[in-house]
Amino acid sequence: MKPRRPAGRTRYPLSLRRRPVRWEKQRPTWREARPALIAEALKRAQARPSGNWYVVGATRDLRDDRPSATTVAGQEVVVWRTADGRLAAGPGSCPHLGAPLADSPVRCGTLVCHWHGLALDGGPFAGWEPLPVHDDGVLVWVRLDPVGGEAPTRAPVVPARPALSRSVAAVWTGVGICEPEDVVANRLDPWHGAWFHPYSFVDLTVVGTPDSEGTDEDGFTVDVSFKVAGRLVVPVRALFTTPEPRTVVMRITEGEGAGSVVETHVTPLGPDERGRPRTAVVEAVVASSERPGFAAARTAAPVLRRLMAAGAARLWRDDLAYAERRWLLRSTGRFPG
Repeated sequence: MKPRRPAGRTRYPLSLRRRPVRWEKQRPTWREARPALIAEALKRAQARPSGNWYVVGATRDLRDDRPSATTVAGQEVVVWRTADGRLAAGPGSCPHLGAPLADSPVRCGTLVCHWHGLALDGGPFAGWEPLPVHDDGVLVWVRLDPVGGEAPTRAPVVPARPALSRSVAAVWTGVGICEPEDVVANRLDPWHGAWFHPYSFVDLTVVGTPDSEGTDEDGFTVDVSFKVAGRLVVPVRALFTTPEPRTVVMRITEGEGAGSVVETHVTPLGPDERGRPRTAVVEAVVASSERPGFAAARTAAPVLRRLMAAGAARLWRDDLAYAERRWLLRSTGRFPG
């Protein structure tokens, strides 16, 4: 069944598939998913400036009593809120004797080392230098110039989003044995959606690619239906773009929830105990709708966030396996092409 082009807002967001196609009977997409086309899109994404900014977590996960901690390319990083609500960030190793600040508490906005009580208020201290940090309302970013090696910028490249006051935002984080480019390449292959994720997507057609005539944006345009239950689906048109090297954005441009975004951010963590690269995938879903009922649904935002995060986790269970497989083939010289 060829998907219909989603129209503007209809009375009901759901549609009924008239002639469902069995998984094995759907149109093969391997001829369209040209390796060279995906590789060129990946190359252009990697050439875009990032300003050395890396996503390190969700704004909602920041607590008043403990720092948020991660590693970026093997460097420990901690982030916390000071007494006046500002974000502070810096190396995750105490400048005194190297204690892991990730395990230390925050008291009245001060990070207090749990080994000997050294207190950090977010300013420089004994060789400990703060890092630039940015909160975009959904995600927290830290700038690491020695890691990125680019010309630094004052703020990260944050994709345009629906107004947070009229949206529901959820963040899911997972880790895979791969490099950031493997995750980005996965997202720049929209053709795999209905084949690899039949529990979520059906009737998928890529209707625009970066090499298409008349294409205004360097992205992939997809008509697809999100499965709800049985034959009930939500048909939309979506655009996949890469605003910076470690971010892929899927924006719904037509159909239910137009303007909503799914942002996939990737951050290199550093090698595991076997020397294999580890990459964090931080997926932010910012959902919005002009339907009157959505405002009422936002009152159940905590439940919606859990459901949205669970949906992302299910998809990324498969897509991280895809990215890990790609890295394995690349690292052993067996990747096609």
